[in-house]
Amino acid sequence: MEVILIQDVENLGYKDDLVTVKNGYGRNYLIPQKLAVIASESAKKVRDENLKQKSYKEEKQREEANALAEKLKSTTLKIGAKVGESGKIFGSVNSIQIAEAIKAETGTEIDRKKVTMPSDSIKAVGEYKATVQLFKDVTTEITFEVVEE
Repeated sequence: MEVILIQDVENLGYKDDLVTVKNGYGRNYLIPQKLAVIASESAKKVRDENLKQKSYKEEKQREEANALAEKLKSTTLKIGAKVGESGKIFGSVNSIQIAEAIKAETGTEIDRKKVTMPSDSIKAVGEYKATVQLFKDVTTEITFEVVEE
């Protein structure tokens, strides 16, 4: 029996995959649990159209991510922090502040989990680099400077 998966199913396949399963598994588990639908001709056409639209959207998002990566490479972000007399920061600079600085600079919101720093937190004034994942396969290295407020 051929079915089209509606959701990812462990050890079977991912969403929109066309898979062959035993009749009982398909009829008694996958279809009642809303994990799959029977692969009729009309369902296959709908799946093909969905895949085409999904690939078009992903290509558009990839282009936007590449444009943002080029913009971020050429800019240096400035992050203000309160500094003591010895040049050490009160607290630390982490990925949350970097994500906020990117949003302030470009207007694009980036999840803080997609920002990777060389160390967990920065506790001194200076210039540093971080890696930002903008899309599945688009990453860029940004330069940011921690300055005294």
